[in-house]
Amino acid sequence: MKIKSLYLYVLLAAGVASCTESQFEDAYTDPSKLAETTVGKQFSGMIYSNREFVLPSYWNYFVIHRITNNRYNQAVGWVNVENQYVPGSAAITDRWNSYYNVLGQFREIEKVYNALREDEKADKRIYMITGAAFFYDYTQQVVDLHGDIPWTAAGMLSTNGGDYTKSYASYDNAEDIYTKMLDDLAGFADELNTIEIEPAVLTEFRTQDLINKGNIEKWKAYVNSLRLRMLTRVSGSSTFGARATAEINEILSNPATYPVVADNADNIQWDVFSLGTILPANTFQSGLEDWNGNIASKAIIDHMLENGDPRLPYVFEPGLEAEGEYLGLDPLMNATDQTELVATNTLSIYNRSTISRNQYFPGIIITASEVHFLAAEYYLKNNQAAMAKTHYEEAIKQSLAFYQYLRSISNNNETPAPEAPSDADMAAYLQEGAVSWDAAASAEAKLKLIAEQKWLHFNVVQPIENWSELRRLDLVELTFWTDQSNQQSLPPNRWIYPGSEATYNLPNYSVVQGEDNLTNKIFWAK
Repeated sequence: MKIKSLYLYVLLAAGVASCTESQFEDAYTDPSKLAETTVGKQFSGMIYSNREFVLPSYWNYFVIHRITNNRYNQAVGWVNVENQYVPGSAAITDRWNSYYNVLGQFREIEKVYNALREDEKADKRIYMITGAAFFYDYTQQVVDLHGDIPWTAAGMLSTNGGDYTKSYASYDNAEDIYTKMLDDLAGFADELNTIEIEPAVLTEFRTQDLINKGNIEKWKAYVNSLRLRMLTRVSGSSTFGARATAEINEILSNPATYPVVADNADNIQWDVFSLGTILPANTFQSGLEDWNGNIASKAIIDHMLENGDPRLPYVFEPGLEAEGEYLGLDPLMNATDQTELVATNTLSIYNRSTISRNQYFPGIIITASEVHFLAAEYYLKNNQAAMAKTHYEEAIKQSLAFYQYLRSISNNNETPAPEAPSDADMAAYLQEGAVSWDAAASAEAKLKLIAEQKWLHFNVVQPIENWSELRRLDLVELTFWTDQSNQQSLPPNRWIYPGSEATYNLPNYSVVQGEDNLTNKIFWAK
């Protein structure tokens, strides 16, 4: 029996040995190798178990994103092949199994926590709040890929004392999952403002927290920025529209109570401190570059070139034989011509020193640029034009600073560091016709600007967020080759479920089977 397919994970006790922050950063102790467990150790174990889907890894980029989201986003160029719009089974299955491993780890945190005395629960409450926030972040990604998923009853084998008959998981409605997460996150946001943490627990938390190093202010910003992302994602649905408007207004109107990520110094990310200890140091290089996975698309290069985008030399580099010219691969060329063009080494590629060969590239979770784009959209839709423009332009400035930061921490110099653009360069860019807020004649045109700039910012760095926002707004004009040989002739609207669901979880899968196709839209999609 394939246990993973049934979410029946028998989990090893997870945790990390007590150590100083600097010792942990140097060693990245594998929490699954320790015999005894605590809430803190389970918390670290859950985050650690998801490391390859936060930090840029070979498996996530080469096996999963290379043939799915990076293409659906036209963040990359590729040679057209038949069946290219059907997500591969390995990509779907590996992402699915990874999520349910993390879910199982979270259930273990709950199990250990629930066994504590009431006074101990109060002391350890910070782990439950922050652990749930991290888990909900990942849950949103999976819901946005698939829609309904097994959730409430999933990962319960250990909790159910090993009883398999009680541990088969039914599917939860995607809207219900969003409701639960938004309810909890709103409560967490308030709770973090009043929580009192014992000094000894805070010292432990600073060691166990792999993301924010025990910084409560950053966890507040994480929770509220995640709320902002989720609320915006569902803001166009009839179920959530009024709620989204009210809660986004509450967040943005009360920065002291509900802080968000407003500057790159506040970005939520998993930093790399010591090479080769948590992931092999070259894993991003092979994940993005192998099999020409880092070729630039014509759409993204043309947009940056035509508008003098100051991020261009940070994000891309000319092909080896391009004599300094930038060129993206046209998706409408026939495959033979595309193959010949790739072989000339004249096509632009993602900047290796900034991105794929930057061994200190962090695991990006939420950036200031994204948050400002979300705020710009809210203010635009609520007729606050001046505020919308301010956040839109700040988002672009933060995006440039973000890529400059990535280049500054890189230990690779194969591509020379670009000359930093001046404030005047940025001001000129913001006045370009296809970028200028004032030149956009309607609210829809201004929303299109936000969508395009978010697409440029996310590119290959945040593929799932990129694909979700492209589907939600449907405002970035991308043209795809039509695959006449397959029923799925254009990019899908969602991922289907892995085949193991029909094989090992059939009674529950049969309930959603009728909706399990590539054309069915997630409830928030336009």
